[in-house]
Amino acid sequence: MTTSLAPVSLSDSAAARVRWIAERQGKPAILRLSVEGGGCSGFQYRFGLADAAEADDTVVENDGATLVVDAMSLELISGARVDFVESLGGTAFRVENPQAASGCGCGASFSV
Repeated sequence: MTTSLAPVSLSDSAAARVRWIAERQGKPAILRLSVEGGGCSGFQYRFGLADAAEADDTVVENDGATLVVDAMSLELISGARVDFVESLGGTAFRVENPQAASGCGCGASFSV
């Protein structure tokens, strides 16, 4: 497990939402972000609560919430910021990924 100086970051609003979801589900406040092939732009982000970090995960903490990212996914999102946004279109975790060359309109997929 690697705890480092922010190869990725978790915004305050995202941390609050992770804590809120975890409390209601009776789980630890650990958000796993992974990247998978697919989506309309080539890669897609996947979010889910985790019970614990894995050995090769990068771990970032903010205000009682933890973000974990596996080593392979980190290569595609290094420098990214995970935020939580609420708008008229709905609520969602959003990844601001500086490595993405393009993305889809909903922000769920990207290409490099």
